Amino acid sequence: MSTLFVGLMSGTSVDAVDVALVDMDISPPCLLTARNHPIPKELRKTIRRLATEPAVDAGEMGRLDVETGELFAEAALTLIKDAGFEPRDITAIGSHGQTIRHEPDASPPCSIQIGDPNIIAERTGILTVADFRRADLAAGGQGAPLAPAFHAAIFQSEIQNRAVLNIGGIANVTHLPMNARITGLDTGPGNTLLDAWARKHLQT
Repeated sequence: MSTLFVGLMSGTSVDAVDVALVDMDISPPCLLTARNHPIPKELRKTIRRLATEPAVDAGEMGRLDVETGELFAEAALTLIKDAGFEPRDITAIGSHGQTIRHEPDASPPCSIQIGDPNIIAERTGILTVADFRRADLAAGGQGAPLAPAFHAAIFQSEIQNRAVLNIGGIANVTHLPMNARITGLDTGPGNTLLDAWARKHLQT
């Protein structure tokens, strides 16, 4: 069985779709190639608007879900082709999607990511796994941060305590002690404030 996997992610900056091709048959996993797949300007504007409006039109949200799914599928196929592989060479795609809402303290808690994984699976012909944040909420978690599991797999050491700071839209930190349970939590705004400043003053 192939040990190649594709990861798809678009953060709160909405600047690009991050795509990675990883070989999992190596410890630690080996990043074969990665790229930033551009998000069209109008789509980027619509995503940002719906992510900040207190109330959104359900139909518009549904259409945006499909459109974003098409973009994610295109991003995956482009990376696979440029890396010299075929879709049949890939075991699965993991797609985080584009977060529109994340309210872990609401009653009930909820999280919405668009980028329909069914579209991605159909267009690529590759098994697609998604809804990671909602799965964590359903299991009693906060749905964020998700990075600690990755940090533990890559950086945890048997001879020293470590910590990893991930500065995304919202920054988070992972504590990786040698002989204790790992912990991870959001620490506050990361790129979010920088992005807001850039949009206001640089019209990006």
